[in-house]
Amino acid sequence: MSQSNLEKQETKLKQLNQKIKAEKSKIEQSLGKEIIKSSNLNYATLTTPQIKMIAKKIAAFLNQDQNNQ
Repeated sequence: MSQSNLEKQETKLKQLNQKIKAEKSKIEQSLGKEIIKSSNLNYATLTTPQIKMIAKKIAAFLNQDQNNQ
């Protein structure tokens, strides 16, 4: 394979990785918004420790649910 082809493939790979990263971010934001909305939480009063605690509780619940299946 020539250097030019390798560079083109590398560029395509970088673009694909950027798209994947953007899609992951979009999903994370949507999930977070849905959790906040469903839980009737107030954006203005959420602190970082509260966000981490909520995330841990959700993860524990989901892990427990997966283990029970």
